[in-house]
Amino acid sequence: MLNTSSGAVARIYSHTDVGAATDRSVDALLRDQRADGHWAYELEADATIPAEYILLDHFLGTINQPLHDRMAKYLRGIQEDHGGWPLFHRGAFNISASVKAYFALKCVGDDIDAPHMKRAREAILAYGGAEKSNVFTRIQLALFGVVPWRAVPVMPVEIMLLPQWFPFHLSKVAYWSRTVIVPLLVLMAKKPQAKNPKNIRIEEIFVTPAEQVKKWPGNATHSPWTPAFEFLDKILRAIEPKMPRGLRQKSIDKAVAWVTKRLNGEDGLGAIYPAMANSVMMYHCLGTAADHPDYAIARQSVDKLVIDTPERSYCQPCLSPVWDTALAIHALLEANAPRDKIEKACDWLVERQILDVVGDWASWRPNVRPGGWAFQYNNAYYPDLDDTAVVVMALDRFDRQKYRNAIERGAEWVLGLQSKNGGWGAFDADNSYYYLNHIPFADHGALLDPPSADVSARCLSMLAQLGYAKDNPHVTACIDYLRGDQEEEGCWFGRWGTNYIYGTWSVLCALNAIGIDPQDRMIRRAVEWLKSKQRADGGWGEDGETYWTDKPDHKSKRGECAVSTPAQTAWALIALMAAGEADSKAVASGIAWLSDTQKTDGTWDEEYYTAVGFPRVFYLRYHGYKAFFPQWALSRYKNLKSGNAAPVLYGM
Repeated sequence: MLNTSSGAVARIYSHTDVGAATDRSVDALLRDQRADGHWAYELEADATIPAEYILLDHFLGTINQPLHDRMAKYLRGIQEDHGGWPLFHRGAFNISASVKAYFALKCVGDDIDAPHMKRAREAILAYGGAEKSNVFTRIQLALFGVVPWRAVPVMPVEIMLLPQWFPFHLSKVAYWSRTVIVPLLVLMAKKPQAKNPKNIRIEEIFVTPAEQVKKWPGNATHSPWTPAFEFLDKILRAIEPKMPRGLRQKSIDKAVAWVTKRLNGEDGLGAIYPAMANSVMMYHCLGTAADHPDYAIARQSVDKLVIDTPERSYCQPCLSPVWDTALAIHALLEANAPRDKIEKACDWLVERQILDVVGDWASWRPNVRPGGWAFQYNNAYYPDLDDTAVVVMALDRFDRQKYRNAIERGAEWVLGLQSKNGGWGAFDADNSYYYLNHIPFADHGALLDPPSADVSARCLSMLAQLGYAKDNPHVTACIDYLRGDQEEEGCWFGRWGTNYIYGTWSVLCALNAIGIDPQDRMIRRAVEWLKSKQRADGGWGEDGETYWTDKPDHKSKRGECAVSTPAQTAWALIALMAAGEADSKAVASGIAWLSDTQKTDGTWDEEYYTAVGFPRVFYLRYHGYKAFFPQWALSRYKNLKSGNAAPVLYGM
């Protein structure tokens, strides 16, 4: 780490140097703007999504061999030295990702004795075999007849008929869980078998033959709830085959109607791959014709996620145009970029505000008017608080008067979704039924959407930028929540970005915007933590491993990585500048690192994943992060130094 108090600082750039670097990055960002004004960068996950895409085609019997061959090349290219596949770049071996990747490659036609397949097989077997896979992987294997259905927890489709007061109800789990679960319930009731035209089997990656496994992995949370839920699973397993036919069909009909209502056109159910793929398989197993409008559009939504180029072919988990566009606007506003370009982007965002559809969020907030934005092109049932706050701030910063109506409706919706503890979740209010994370089905631990520091901070930033005072009840409640959520080292957890650097950036920007004294102990502790995590080269980086909070050295590893990354360095710099540190050696050194690592075309390289879908389960690499965040940090530094380090005025 770089000890900034000792004077060990990398080369400090002049105002002219920073200006040139900023101009190059602005030009690069503007080159990526689409003709209608928006930005949409690639969004990359791990091996599971392209592997599942290949397996989906083998389930349906619709094999596109040339595309699969190109995806197989991508999968081989991200295999790590340990022989398997990780959840993020240079990450540890992950059994579920590795099993899916191996299965997909074998489906494509890779010889199991090829060196890469042999290394993968040895790594899987050394871990304990495919029988150690998580629930969702075992469901995929059950659909192919690789494991028996007793390998997965029971989730009867009759769940669809439960009342809201019941301990388990769809409205009590996160939106992503809801959209994945409902079509999956139909699949688990029907128990279809994949067409699997090549009859691919993977017995060779099981330590114990699947039919001989007596105890499949359960939920590893070791909660007091676990024995009770395991007992309930045994009862349901005995009852489930005996469910009355009429009740079962009524439940299936309700699930199908639920999915069909939310199909969301070519953007798909929930606008996320797992839900879309499950909806396709649901229609297939029900005997729906492939050219039926519902089946056809569901399939089209899956294919829309495919990136297919000579260089790389894979399937994205979802699309991120609203998020990309809103963040690009903030970065360009910081750089005083051409207003016509920014206005076109703002107009594009306003067209996507959700004003007429009352989404699932209304289950617990029925009196709140819609007014939010979704993450994707279209996802009307599932707007999110993070996107909405960032969009509102962008519109307000560009032209408060022109976009007044959109701003007010967005802010109204955000205020209406504040949780009881003062914070905000991403999609719903008070989605904190923590006991549900201990059911056998939830071994991924990501069933819920409780308030988080990063989303709460973004909503607080929005309120501050719109003129809400510190004594406003909504504001006071959020500040109290953030103060109580600060880690003992001084940082904040990052739910949607990696990790404590992201969370700390989010909160420091919000505290500055709302007018908390920079000398407040809460802020000083965060500043000292960020400075302590600066790397010797002047940058910052943090690894996805920091989400494994049960590791003995977890706290000391927070905010650390083997390399510095452009996005995480930018977050740290923007956070420090928000806390009044524009003149510090730490900031000067970080700015120098960004300038030094910029390429001649104004862009940066960033292989490491700096975002997260579900901690410890699913990670993301936003290809846009290296485009707008470094430019944002450089522009802010230039502005602050030009203005003699005046306070940062905006919420981000």
